[in-house]
Amino acid sequence: MPAVTVDNILVLPRLPRPDETLRQRAVRSVTTAHRQREGAGFEVRRPFPSPELRTADPFILLDQMGPVAYEPYEAKGAPWHPHRGFETVTYMLDGTMVHHDSNDGGGTIGEGDTQWMTAGSGILHDELPAEELVISGGVFHGVQLWVNLPRALKMAPPRYQDLRASELTLVSSHDGGALVRIIAGEVGGFEGPGSTYTPISYAHASISPGGRLETGWPQQFSSMAYVLAGSGSAGAEGRPLAEGQLAVFGPGDAITVTADNRQDTPSGDLEVLLLGGEPIREPVIQYGPFVMNSKSEIIEAIEDFEAGRMGRIPAEHLVGKRLGE
Repeated sequence: MPAVTVDNILVLPRLPRPDETLRQRAVRSVTTAHRQREGAGFEVRRPFPSPELRTADPFILLDQMGPVAYEPYEAKGAPWHPHRGFETVTYMLDGTMVHHDSNDGGGTIGEGDTQWMTAGSGILHDELPAEELVISGGVFHGVQLWVNLPRALKMAPPRYQDLRASELTLVSSHDGGALVRIIAGEVGGFEGPGSTYTPISYAHASISPGGRLETGWPQQFSSMAYVLAGSGSAGAEGRPLAEGQLAVFGPGDAITVTADNRQDTPSGDLEVLLLGGEPIREPVIQYGPFVMNSKSEIIEAIEDFEAGRMGRIPAEHLVGKRLGE
């Protein structure tokens, strides 16, 4: 970490500092991620859903995978499994991840790369560390975000996007003290390359020790900040925020995240995810890999999966296609 950097941050476009007339979003709550095992037994940090934060509309789940240094043949992934009713966004910071699915999607992503999978009406896929990482061992660190789909798009056709680190939109804070990688949506007037059915904003910021990131944020969107590494504070009021903690902001027009003067992190900076989206405000029923609006739709999803109507595991792993090809 960091996944993407630049030689001279001062040459980047700069986020405009929010006008003083804009209303700063106050911190509504701070949640500490809990640890649990997923897939074939790898550990994740999960700030939501949790007993403290059951809903993060329009998001369903956020998992931080690692950072972990694997010994040879120790790395694990998530073998073939189904999904329906939402989209997954996988963002790699260290190491490599390989994706295959029953819709001919797939590919390998490394540091700074992002994979987007729309499960929609139903898909089978696997997510595994690259063979080289499994054999040789090494550092692995990634984040997966589940984005809900509204009722009208739950059964959208599955699709896959593969975005390289070089395609991210890179900007700096107004004073050059923070590097912001915009993955999707709009942040401070700049757009990220990721395409989602549900409108969201998603970015990774590296804030220098003692630095402050201030940016406008879409008023109609929810807003959160999750600390990947380091410590600092959130909101103009300076609510303390440490590694593995998620700040949920209240209503307003702008957000602020400040790094402590000392950062004991691999990059030397406070590493934080900024995320939010347009709330869907519909009933959410989740049963494992299925996210629908009612219990009857969950039952239907299980029956469709068992009957093979979500696709079949391909005999060969095919090279993935980019969106639009």
